[in-house]
Amino acid sequence: MTSTAANRSAPEERLVNLVVALMATEQGLTKDAILHSVAGYREQSESGASKDALEKMFERDKENLRRLGVPIETIGDFADPDDLREARYRVPTAEYSLPSDISFTPAEVALLNLAGGVWGQSSMSDNARSALRKIRALGNSVDEPIIGYSPRISLREPSFAKIQDAIESARVVRFAYLKPGERAARTRRMKPLALVEYEARWHVHGIDLDANAERTFLLARITGSVEVTRTLFDESLREGAGTRALRGLKDVAARNVAILEVHPGTEASLRLSRRGKRVDRGIHIQFVDGDVFADELASFGPEVRVIEPLSLRDAVVARLRATLMLHGGAA
Repeated sequence: MTSTAANRSAPEERLVNLVVALMATEQGLTKDAILHSVAGYREQSESGASKDALEKMFERDKENLRRLGVPIETIGDFADPDDLREARYRVPTAEYSLPSDISFTPAEVALLNLAGGVWGQSSMSDNARSALRKIRALGNSVDEPIIGYSPRISLREPSFAKIQDAIESARVVRFAYLKPGERAARTRRMKPLALVEYEARWHVHGIDLDANAERTFLLARITGSVEVTRTLFDESLREGAGTRALRGLKDVAARNVAILEVHPGTEASLRLSRRGKRVDRGIHIQFVDGDVFADELASFGPEVRVIEPLSLRDAVVARLRATLMLHGGAA
């Protein structure tokens, strides 16, 4: 393989090489050792990439792997743990091993893998991903055929991937956004800083360039495709953005509380009870976007009745009436 071809190798291949290298060492590898020995970084170094560029690439890769559930451990100086100049990195092998008192039959392993295959990576918690890695690391063979239909469950919106790429490359994005209460979408330009999940929905937090202020947008309200521009922004702006976004969303939700009457034993009861607090008058649930929440409640049909606020109740009733008219009923 030529140097040019190596430089064009997929980032995914570099990530795999990094994981393999970090799993193969007990003592850990220094950043310099990684940049000069791990395939993907080594070729970039040999082709003249600066040390600063390589270190930024490594930091991005490290964060990407952690988001995927790969536990990268940082080992600092024993005398001064905060001194990371000579830090070593490794993936603890214990994270890929089940406790000695736990075992599974081949059929159980197959079923657990099938269950794990249902969930897209975006909807799995770090603990779930870690458990699935350990199960697959057993290497048990399945001695009986299991035919299963394993649908992929993903909580991501179509715009998720492009926005994630823009965050990682620190590039400005442009998209059309339908704001609550408005009939037409407006073009937004922003520096995307973080993707956060709240109320089982994805949001992008960043700096709205037209408003010159930090804003959080619901991905479900983005219409059309997202354009990732060539305009770069300072990567340091991403620090703490996710925490700020979640804090802002919680503040909004705290000001919007719905009181719902839910029929017991229904799907609505199962789903909504997890997110709310049961009281004498029903279930209290906080929400961020009234229109989106109304869509969700209307989908449960007669299983849910909104007591308060009146604006939410009216929105749900309007959706139910529209559905009735669509199917030839009388409002």
